[in-house]
Amino acid sequence: MSSNPDPAEVRLALPKGRMFDQVVDLLKSAGISIRNSQRGYRPNISLANFTAKILKPRNVISMLDAGSRDLGFAGQDWIEETGTELVELLDTGLNPVRLIVAAPHQILEDGKLPNRKITVASEYPNLAQRWIDQNKLDAEVLQTFGATEVFPPEDADCIMDNTSTGSTLRANGLEIIDQLMTSSTRLYASKAAMQDPALKEQLEDFTMLIKAVLQARGRVMMDLNVAQENLEAVCGFLPSMRTPTVSPLSDTGWVAVRAAILRKDLAEIIPKLKNAGACDIVTTSAEQLVP
Repeated sequence: MSSNPDPAEVRLALPKGRMFDQVVDLLKSAGISIRNSQRGYRPNISLANFTAKILKPRNVISMLDAGSRDLGFAGQDWIEETGTELVELLDTGLNPVRLIVAAPHQILEDGKLPNRKITVASEYPNLAQRWIDQNKLDAEVLQTFGATEVFPPEDADCIMDNTSTGSTLRANGLEIIDQLMTSSTRLYASKAAMQDPALKEQLEDFTMLIKAVLQARGRVMMDLNVAQENLEAVCGFLPSMRTPTVSPLSDTGWVAVRAAILRKDLAEIIPKLKNAGACDIVTTSAEQLVP
């Protein structure tokens, strides 16, 4: 990846748990394979000059902060909770969650917590205390270590937790009363690694590969044929990363057009292209798109 004739070793931290499979799939799409090894938490990685280690998400952050890992994937919510200062290279958009406060509806008064001392259960004690201070509440934090939603109403009045769909909250009779932030899996580098020119170049190359996959996932490659006389009208409906590629066909007066189209726009664009004179429209998935 690096133009450096003697590149340094990059120490990559992979998150254990629910983020792991999505991160590995993302790397696979970038042409980087992660294979289990007899050493368990130290899988083989196909990228030259890279070593990988599987850590709990919060340990990924602490190891990056300590400088014993150079690069790693972690949730933004835990960066905020720990107050760790790392270099964010890329938001993958994977594992999107909301950090919320929720309480049993039966204790709420007009949708708000009761005006008395309350207990807030959370795996995020620092963020919970910050929320309490910001809202000037008479409250204490009860730190939890998983399954926070089961604490109310017997052991806590409300919880601060992350949620993706809210289904677990509803199943436990909890109602969201506040949202602090949204979070996703992001790619971070240690400050020390980014200050090393040899490492920095490799980290930026790695980031480019991952970003190319994310770009491709949101787009499709579209190929179509159109008569030369209708080319301008068709191209007017083709938003592309830059400009569409136009190539002459063997039939005089006809051209082939190729463009990278946002997947979400296909249903709106295809009828317009057809009405403008396009034919033989084909879409295919792209593995990587590098601007």
